[in-house]
This record gives sequence, C-alpha cells and structure tokens, in this order.
Amino acid sequence: MDKQNTNDEISLKELIEKVKEWYAYLLSKKKIIILAGIIGATLGLTYSFIKKPIYTANLSFALEDDKSGEALGGALGLASSLGYDLGGSGGGAFSGANLIEFFKSRSMVEQTLMQPVLAGTDTISLAEMYIHTKEWRDKWNEEPKLKAIQFPPLTKRKCFTRVHDSIMGEIYEDLSKTSLIVAQKDKKISIITIDMSSENELFAKYFTEALAKNVSDFYVDTKSKKARINMAILEKQTDSIRRELNEAITGVAVANDNTFGLNPSLIVRRAPSARRQVDVQANTAILTELVKQTELAKVTLRKETPLIQVIDRPILPLKKEKVGKAMGILLGGILIGFLTAIYLLIKEFLKNNLDNTSI
Repeated sequence: MDKQNTNDEISLKELIEKVKEWYAYLLSKKKIIILAGIIGATLGLTYSFIKKPIYTANLSFALEDDKSGEALGGALGLASSLGYDLGGSGGGAFSGANLIEFFKSRSMVEQTLMQPVLAGTDTISLAEMYIHTKEWRDKWNEEPKLKAIQFPPLTKRKCFTRVHDSIMGEIYEDLSKTSLIVAQKDKKISIITIDMSSENELFAKYFTEALAKNVSDFYVDTKSKKARINMAILEKQTDSIRRELNEAITGVAVANDNTFGLNPSLIVRRAPSARRQVDVQANTAILTELVKQTELAKVTLRKETPLIQVIDRPILPLKKEKVGKAMGILLGGILIGFLTAIYLLIKEFLKNNLDNTSI
C-alpha cells in the first residue's frame, strides 16, 4: 500500500515537473507566440472586413388540428354506411416529422427557386438571385457551357437540361446543409419554424415566404383532393338528376294536356302521364338525397382547408450576424497563438523523445 502511494506521489511530482518544464519552454518562446498572435489578430481583422454578414429570416406557422366534431363524424359515418365516400383526412403523410422533411425536399426547394421576385426593376427567379449573390456568373463567363445558362421564373422541371439539373443540385445541397433549417420547437406544440440564412437579406426573406406558400398550397391541394373529387361527382350527379326531374315535370304537363277532356273509359291513354308522375317522384327523392350528400361533401372540404396558419413572417431588417473587428482580432490572436504553442510543445516533445532514443 505504502509503495503504491509512493509511486502515485512520484508520478504526480513528475507530472508537475513536466508542466513546469513546458511552461518554462513556452516562456522562452514567448516572442514567437506573441508574433503568431499578432499575425492571427491581423488575419482575424482582415476576415471581419472580408466576411459578408449573414441574414436570417424566420417564419413560424401552426398546423391545424384535424379532428372532426362528433356531429360531423356521425354524419360522415351515416353517409359511409349508405355507400357514399365523402373523403377523409389525407394529412397522415404530412404529419409531424414528415411535413418537416417535406419542407426540405428537393422538389419543394426547386419549385421555390423558380418563383419570381422583383430585383430592382427586373423580375427574376430566386435561383438567379442566389446565383448573383454567390457571384457564380463571374466564373461562368470563362466556360461556354455555363455562360448562356439562365433560370427564367416559373420554368418547368421538364425544360431543364443536364447542366440545369447539376446547378440546381448544387444550390439545393448548399441550402439544405448550411442555410435551411425546419424544426418543431416542441413535440407537444404543433408550431413549426423555418429559418433561412443568406448573405442576401432579400433572398432570405423571399425564399422563406415562397417555400411556406408552395408547401401550403401543395399540402392543401393534396389533403383535400379526395373531398374535392367526391364533391365534384356529387354536384355533377345532382345537376343531372335536376335536369331529369325538370324534364319529367314537363312531361307530366304535356301528357295531361294531351288527355284533357278524354273519355274516362280510355284508361290506357293516361299511362304516359302516370309514368311521368313516377319519374317525378323518383327523381325528387334522389335529388333530395343528393343535395344532402353534396352539402356534407362541402362541409368535409371546408374541414380539410386551410391546413397551415402562418403566425410570424420575416420582417425587414432581418437579424444580422457579422464578425466584429474586436471579435475578429481577439479570436484570431488567441486561436493562432494557441495553435503555435501546441505546435512548439509537440515539436519539443518529439525532439526529446528522439534524443532519448538515440542515447
């Protein structure tokens, strides 16, 4: 036990001596470390001048809680039992994490990049605004394949060439990995936020708003598609039965006119009027039911929309992040000075080990 304590004490003493040796060594190299710190501070100051500020646009929205009331649920259940499909919730594919991933999907990002925006007096696409922000065209002027590439607003995906696809892929990778963040702050709260960062303040704002609108429109259209189709079918059937009913009523009137003053013993001549009366009664019953189902379908469609309610929109001026001059000097000086000290210690450590090995 005493021997182990002695060994631990010796090891601790050796460690302290080593630290003192390293400290003394660094003091002997303080001029080099200070010089490196000055160089780092200069580089940090230069970086603060060169680095463009980053603007962040924030948009938050709430998802509608798609729960039917008891009365509506009972009505839909009754309609279903009668053989009528009035549509239902189609939002399962867009719930929670699925909707967040949908915001970051390439198809939605590319559709958003094709949206028109006003830049000065010209109307360009968000893709063109991004390209101008990154100053890519200055490099493309030297390459014939890229020099004539343009991204007009609202260009369809099928019109893209292989070069267009490559450029859009690069833009998407940059946006999805470093600039676009879509998250749900709390699983218990159905509020989702979109954060978009860019060196161009207007691009960050326009892209965030356009992305939210595109996803919302697609979401509404997809989720209510079944209800809209069923409502259109019911409206078409209702119009058809109404025409049939009107024709049957007219037919009854014509048949009655033809048999006016007819000898009561000639019953067979009254058959057309009786048949028309049956048509009127049948079409009336069918039309009444169809009108009820059409109104239920309209209620279902209203229930499905809107699906996204925007809470906060990005407002200019946007939040700006920029490396200040003092911060650049401080970070640059400390970082380069620290790395220099580590380099000197490693160099000295390796040198001593080589000397001991040779001995």
